[in-house]
Amino acid sequence: MIGVIDYGMGNLRSVANAFYENGLEVEVISEPDRLEDYSHLVLPGVGHFGKAVKNIDERGFRGPLAALAAAGRPMLGLCVGMQLLAEVGTEGGESRGLGLVAGRVTAIPPAPGKRIPHVGWNELNIQRDHPVFNGLKQGRDFYFVHSYQFDVADPDNLLGSTDYEGQVTAVVGRANVIGFQFHPEKSQVNGAKLLENFADWDGVC
Repeated sequence: MIGVIDYGMGNLRSVANAFYENGLEVEVISEPDRLEDYSHLVLPGVGHFGKAVKNIDERGFRGPLAALAAAGRPMLGLCVGMQLLAEVGTEGGESRGLGLVAGRVTAIPPAPGKRIPHVGWNELNIQRDHPVFNGLKQGRDFYFVHSYQFDVADPDNLLGSTDYEGQVTAVVGRANVIGFQFHPEKSQVNGAKLLENFADWDGVC
């Protein structure tokens, strides 16, 4: 059973529906003490990093998420949920992330003619093999909406990128934790394939 975590931020219903439409068992959960009941955990999110961190802490999710990540439970962060996996986020001042993947979340650097936020379809460049990419061809399009990017501290944790007038992190991963900057629930057949692969993944790379 997949648990989509409700911490008061974003698109959890559309994410849950995307799993359900794939024929997968899924529930939305808002109680930290229920996290251990689920085989796979999903941290969605749309909005502000600092606000998201505050909600995570106020609702008591930080400790249980850290414990389950350390125990090998497969976890997926989506959009701001991926950014929360970092050690530090800088949106609205520095905030401490979950620290599950080493790195910092910083603003996408501006450039002449470059639109920020980055909104729309863009190709995923797979950098490293991973079970969630099974059956997915290189260069498939996914839907992005973001103004901040994940700067990984360890290149081995950069699993995929996209080109937005320079490389932008699209997928991060370490051990049993993975994150997508794009929205798989809005990315049609390619997004559905990634969600299916995550549900099949045992957390071992």
